[in-house]
Parts: sequence; structure tokens; C-alpha cells
Amino acid sequence: MTDGRPLILGNWKMHRTPSETTAFLGDLLPRVQGVTGRDIAVAPPYTCLAAAGEALRGSAVSLAAQDVFWEDQGAYTGAISAPMLQDLGVRYVIVGHSERRQHQGETDHTVRLKVQAALRADLVPVVCVGEQETARVSGRADTVVRGQVLRALEETAPGDLRNIVVAYEPIWAIGTGRTATPSDIAGMHAVIRSEIERVFGGPGAAVRVLYGGSVTPATIDVIMAAPGVQGVLVGGASLRAADFARIAAYRVD
Repeated sequence: MTDGRPLILGNWKMHRTPSETTAFLGDLLPRVQGVTGRDIAVAPPYTCLAAAGEALRGSAVSLAAQDVFWEDQGAYTGAISAPMLQDLGVRYVIVGHSERRQHQGETDHTVRLKVQAALRADLVPVVCVGEQETARVSGRADTVVRGQVLRALEETAPGDLRNIVVAYEPIWAIGTGRTATPSDIAGMHAVIRSEIERVFGGPGAAVRVLYGGSVTPATIDVIMAAPGVQGVLVGGASLRAADFARIAAYRVD
């Protein structure tokens, strides 16, 4: 169950070995020890989850996974199930990241199945949504993102919404060094929020909505000050302990 606090989630993507993970977290944890009032999590590759879980034990930093399969067990070579992740101490799981949609054939249908698999195992799915630059230029960004949100949460019970996170990641801002303006961010977060509450009513207010897309120490304070932003999904900057610690310790005047 989430409590509505901002969530700072670092997505390491396909970086680091288990030994590198242990060393990195040994550097990171002292840097964020005094950070309060927000949830912090890191999402290493599958091969590093066990090492990360051991390094994070007893700390305030949670463990996340970068993906999950939609069945709990079976003849699915190479797949990792939600119960497997839960047993490793994973709390959050990223689903529908734009890179998986692009490179691994992820669809809105499989995202919905993965959301339900995560919820069955008491994991918190972090549902990624976002538009290509062509959709934004043509004025279809709101429509595209609304559709992704609705299809991802299609079978979600209102009582489960407190365990759902949505991460808005404009695809044109991922790994490009380009960050959406505060107005862009606030506008799309308002669209996401209004769509969830239109469908689910009051319980929809429990969903945390994050921003992801070239989040850095230089941009974090402005991003977190944008109306409706309840945290960030961090890519490249989460691979540098000092940068990620600064992001986790964001300041909003």
C-alpha cells in the first residue's frame, strides 16, 4: 500500500553486474540516509536483484524490477514471474516502459496483464505511458496517453488503485537530454489524473503520477515543482550515486 508520498525511482536499464551493484549501493545509501518525506527505490537488472536486495536490507531504499511476466508460473522460457520477484524482496515493478514497447513488442494488452500479475503478488506496478514526438506535434498527445492509461488499468479494481503508480514519460525526452517544460508536464499530469478519476471516481486520487524523461540534478527541482508531479522515474542519472542522491533530495521552495 502506498501513502501518497513522492516516489523517486531509479531505472538502471541494462547496466551493472551484481558486484558492481553491491559497490554502487554501498556508495549511494550513506548519501540518502537523511532524506525523508519521500520513497526511494532502485530497479537493477534481474541478475542484480538478489545482490541489491542484500545491500538494501535494513535501509529505507526499496527494490524494484524492470519488468515482470503476466503468468505466475509455467513453460515460459526466460520469463520472470511476480511471485519470484516478491520472494526476492521486490516492492515495485516497472511495466510498459517505452523501450520495452519499442524493442520487445510490449503492447497495451500485455501491460494490462502485467499490472494484474503484479497486483496479485502484492507488488506495486509502475505503469509507463507516453507519446512519440509525432503525436505531440500533431496534437494527439492527450489522446494517446489517455488510451494507454485506460487500457493498462482496464481490469483494475478501485480498491487496488492505492497500489498503482503511473509514470508519464514523453518518449521524445528519454535519453535525449530534452526535458518537457513544466507546462507540458503539468498539463499531461492533469490529463492523466482527470482520466483516472473520470473512470474510477474518488479512489483514483490514490494513484501516484510520476514524470520520467531526462531527469537530472539540474532539472529535478523544477520538475518536482510542477503541479501534479508526485515523483520521478530516473534513467541515466540513477547510475551515478551523487546525481541520484541529489535527485532524491530535491528541493521545492
